[in-house]
Amino acid sequence: MRSEYAGVVYDLDGTLVDLVVDWDAVAADVQTVYTDAGVTPADRDLWTMLGEAREHGLYEAVEAAIAAHECDGARESHLLPCADELVREVRPTAVCSLNCEAACRVALDTHDLTPHVGPVVGRDTVSTWKPAPEPLLHAVDGLGLSPEDVLFVGDSERDAVTAERAGTGFQWVD
Repeated sequence: MRSEYAGVVYDLDGTLVDLVVDWDAVAADVQTVYTDAGVTPADRDLWTMLGEAREHGLYEAVEAAIAAHECDGARESHLLPCADELVREVRPTAVCSLNCEAACRVALDTHDLTPHVGPVVGRDTVSTWKPAPEPLLHAVDGLGLSPEDVLFVGDSERDAVTAERAGTGFQWVD
């Protein structure tokens, strides 16, 4: 299946590396940002709080709280088998992740993967995040390819939906 595509975009966490992040602690820190601002979020789900942060003027503080955990987790991350495929890849490659761009770059640097990757698109690279198609399309544009010529490799239903919305191929990570 992979040979029919001119380029490949990989998800990061759960696909190339396993970030060491306590997501409950991240959500608690984000909740503290809301509490300190005197705002009660509609839901304590991390991604819901991030999504609502702009309307409360908290986006930068919430993003910074999440990014700090992700960057720390990227430094401690574990390489996954799919990273071997990335290193062997001869086609143009990119990363498109729900993690912040800085954490993606830290993880890639930590595992010496940076030389094998072109564009890196994180949650904060464009104004929307997966499963919206824009981040993946931004990565595809960075490769100089059309969506139908790109395979997106990921580990979640969110990744599969993103690929469908962007018009790329999709493959579940092995």
